[in-house]
Amino acid sequence: MIAPPQANPSPSLGRAAWVLCAGGMALIAAGCAGASEPRTGADSGSATTQGDTSTDAADAGRPAVCTGYFGQPTAKTGLDTTLCSPQCDCGGASFSFVPPSPATLAAWSATKFPAMATPTTDPYTADVPPTVAPGVCGVRKEPGGGHTLESAADADTLAKSGATLTHQGRCGLCSTLADLAVYARETDLTQPVRACGLEHFDDLAGNVACLRKIGFTAPCAWIWAYNTRNTRVRCLDVCLKALSAPYHLADGSLNPCLQCDEDKSGPVFKAVAGRTRRNSGLASALCRPCAQVHRIAHAYDL
Repeated sequence: MIAPPQANPSPSLGRAAWVLCAGGMALIAAGCAGASEPRTGADSGSATTQGDTSTDAADAGRPAVCTGYFGQPTAKTGLDTTLCSPQCDCGGASFSFVPPSPATLAAWSATKFPAMATPTTDPYTADVPPTVAPGVCGVRKEPGGGHTLESAADADTLAKSGATLTHQGRCGLCSTLADLAVYARETDLTQPVRACGLEHFDDLAGNVACLRKIGFTAPCAWIWAYNTRNTRVRCLDVCLKALSAPYHLADGSLNPCLQCDEDKSGPVFKAVAGRTRRNSGLASALCRPCAQVHRIAHAYDL
């Protein structure tokens, strides 16, 4: 979850600066109205990568600068904590990622939602590939028990309906709190997802079963598996060459395999999955420009 603004302990040391659109910090979770996204990607489920992009609002109704990279670096990241940390400074206001407690993760995992249909065809082979529709996704606790997902045009509309914002972008196959728990618990999803993809190279159902063991719901596991297959087809050569490479180059950019996945598989994944880590405000082993991270409280009525 994202903590309240606080002082930024690490200044921007040679980090890229990212210009944000006009708006207030209170709107940061809803993104910039009418703004185009820099490069559409996804927390994709390839055997090699994950990622997504989004835009945010700036401070005090004026253009502002959001500095630094947001993430939780590991030995595989390729960037250290002087360049990437779970904290961002945007327009003079800072926000930090605070990992959920084990009890919170367990509560999210146990939260029941109505059964969601799994995809029966590969969305990457559709004549007209799905695209991201603007909006937000929320969680609603129903009077009779259980929870439902609700998409709305914006965060204000969602709040008026009594739902709690869970991510930017409309709801999809990975929008449940059980999938949120996986995204928040696993700092580095690249490694287990890669292992599933390599172990079940030509076995889509086997890959899904493997992804389910990580904790994904069945619908979410299917879109990750489809993403894996698409990346294997579109990016195999470049990914084989980068198999042991750090996730980031020294300048902060993704390695060629991760970038190929983000470009070739990310847009469809984001449209179908709904939830990604950047649009959910979660820090991971992939470091993302702070301007691409949405600020989400993740405080649900459970």
